[in-house]
Amino acid sequence: MSLLVHVLACCFGLGSWVAVNGLWVELPLIVNTLPEGWELPSYLTVIIQLANLGPLLVTVMHKLCPGRLRESAVIYSVLSIGILACVLLAFFWDETTVVATAPRSTVFFILTLFLALVDCTSSVTFLPFMMQLPAHYITTYFIGEGLSGFIPGLVALGQGVGMAKCVNGTQSSGNLTEKDMYIVQTQYLQPNFSPEVFFFFLAAMMCISLLAFSALNRFPRSFELSTENLVSDTDTVASVCFGLDNPGVVTDEQNSNPKPHSEESGQARPQLAKPLHSVYQLAFIYFMVVCVNGATNGLLPSVQTYSCMPYGNLAYHLSAALASCANPVACIVALFFPKRSLVLLGVLCLLGSIFGGYNMAMAAMSPCPLLQGSALGETIIVLSWVFFTGTLSYVKVMVGVILRDESHSALVWCGAAAQTGSLLGSAIMFPLVNVCNLFKSGDFCNTRCPL
Repeated sequence: MSLLVHVLACCFGLGSWVAVNGLWVELPLIVNTLPEGWELPSYLTVIIQLANLGPLLVTVMHKLCPGRLRESAVIYSVLSIGILACVLLAFFWDETTVVATAPRSTVFFILTLFLALVDCTSSVTFLPFMMQLPAHYITTYFIGEGLSGFIPGLVALGQGVGMAKCVNGTQSSGNLTEKDMYIVQTQYLQPNFSPEVFFFFLAAMMCISLLAFSALNRFPRSFELSTENLVSDTDTVASVCFGLDNPGVVTDEQNSNPKPHSEESGQARPQLAKPLHSVYQLAFIYFMVVCVNGATNGLLPSVQTYSCMPYGNLAYHLSAALASCANPVACIVALFFPKRSLVLLGVLCLLGSIFGGYNMAMAAMSPCPLLQGSALGETIIVLSWVFFTGTLSYVKVMVGVILRDESHSALVWCGAAAQTGSLLGSAIMFPLVNVCNLFKSGDFCNTRCPL
């Protein structure tokens, strides 16, 4: 029974962020088709921030009508909406409508908003449901959440999205009889499977999550859960990806044996009640939260196309897919090498900012960044994106672990700071990309850059 619950919890976690993560790794292919072109990621960052209305609404309902909001009904609803949105994307992702005399990807944006609503709302519904189970099952759930970014990245690598090559072509000179002009054209190679198949894959992942939740929800709350821990039940493991373990959670089985729990609680409460960090240290931690989330969720994703596309679609494809995989890898690293030193986290934050600064500088130099057209330039930009995502993801994990041990309210403020940083990053970059046009797009084969 314990193994079955672990598997179901992991599958349930797959549906948390698989849709949004899948959209990001598919961008290298669809960005060449949709009319927004290289500006598309900046639109997505704003749409994802708008989707935070979902968790806000759930939170307000809990405050205004405590006990009336059926958690299971909300989860069934959001997962069903996610499945439907993925299926509709498979059929209509490239449909456009004319808005203000220009073609726009209206259908794609609307369906993306629904997918983002599903994933953002999962943050305030999936975890509270999992809190009804013992803590080591919550750890398994977060492993599944990490796989929601890792699996789409691997599938995108197998898809080979967005590959391109330069071919010679001719351009007719019209009615004139002179010789036709020879030009170089960008020819995009067919991927191993189409975006439609990829969106159906995302829908299948959401279906797996829905079925797993349905099975977990049908288990009686009082059934005997094995205390066997398939993953080491250490403080570090229970904290993978964001303060995961809640020492205050008591299951029915634990209530039937109050004495051992009381002894554990008696040892844990003095530690939780004692402040672990000074006001200045907490201010530094929250400052890191705002900066890291602003960079990873707003500033840099908005310009990833401008940073990578001048090096070719292969560079963009690898940057998007491998960076998506870097997040769960950072969680695994934090699992085995947890370092709570604020000095070390500050250094890692600075190091990640250096990688992010390089990525931003290359985006600002678009369409003629450094080392364009060389294998070295492509390698550096891919590694820079991977290390940028990996180092800052590690910082986010360990900050969550630190604040989890500080207090429950500290975690709440951590979430608020993370959303504030993400919102600020998106709000800053959208006008710079789409209004001020500070970043220039180009054609990989026809852009002429000075040597």
